[in-house]
Amino acid sequence: MTRQPRIALLGGLTCLVALVAVWVSAHLAAFGRSLDTATLLGFVDLHSPRIDQLASDVGQLADPQPFLVAGAVLVAVALARGRPRTAAALPVILLGANVTTQLLKPALADPRVTSAIADTHIQAASWPSGHSTGAMSLALCAVLVSSPRRRPLVAALGGIFAVAVGYSTLVLAWHFPSDVLAGFLVATLWTTLGVAALWAAADRWPERAGRGRETVLRVGEAVTPSALTAAAATACAGAVALARPDATLAYAQAHTVFVVGAVAIALLGATLAAALAVALRR
Repeated sequence: MTRQPRIALLGGLTCLVALVAVWVSAHLAAFGRSLDTATLLGFVDLHSPRIDQLASDVGQLADPQPFLVAGAVLVAVALARGRPRTAAALPVILLGANVTTQLLKPALADPRVTSAIADTHIQAASWPSGHSTGAMSLALCAVLVSSPRRRPLVAALGGIFAVAVGYSTLVLAWHFPSDVLAGFLVATLWTTLGVAALWAAADRWPERAGRGRETVLRVGEAVTPSALTAAAATACAGAVALARPDATLAYAQAHTVFVVGAVAIALLGATLAAALAVALRR
C-alpha cells in the first residue's frame, strides 16, 4: 500500500478515536454530561416560533427522501464527470455512514435527558445524530465529486450545510450536542475509508488520462473559502450582537458553555470538510 491510502486510513483511525472519546465523555463522564446538557440548554433557550420554523425547515433537508435524492444527484454528477469509481464509492459511503449510525443508536441507547430541559424530544437511542450524519456525509461526498478547483468552495458550503442541520436538531431538542459531533465523525470515518479505497484502486489500476491534468491547489488555496466563510459567520454574529448588545451579553453570560459548544460544533464541521478538500487538492 502506498503513502496516500495509508494517510486516508490514518485519518479514519483518528475519526474513530475521536468518536470513542465523544461517547465516553457524553455517556460515562459526569463533567461531559454536564457540558452536553448546558450546551443543549443554550440552544433550546433560543426558542421562538420563527427560529423553530427555520430550524425545522433546515433539519428536514437531511430527512431520508431529500437525502436519497441528493445522493442520487451526486452519483449522477460523478458519472457525468467520467469518474465511475467515485460514482460506485458514493453509495457505499452514504449508506455505510448512515446505516452505522442507525445501528449504533439502539446499541448505545442511554436515557440522558435531565429535568433541566423542558419539552425535550430526545430519545434514549439518539447517539449519533442521523440528521447530522446524513448532512455531513452529503457534504463530504459533494467535495469528493467536485473538481479540485471547485472543492474548496464546495467544502465551505458543505460545512455550512452540515453545521446548520446540526444546529437545527439542537434548537428543536432532537439531539444532544455530542450526538451531532458523533454524526459528523461517523460520516467522515466512512468518507476516509472510501477515499482510501479509491486511492488504492488508482495505484493498482491507474485510470486513463483522457481529460488532461487537473489543477493542483496549494494548501492555502484549499482552505481559503472555509476560512473566509468562518470570518463571515463571525462578522454576522458580531453584527447581531451589536444590534442588541445588552440582550446578547446577558444571554452569553447565562449560557457560557453554550457559546463554547456552538463554536466547537461549527469548527469541527468546517474543519472536516476543509480537511477533505486539502487531502484531495491534487
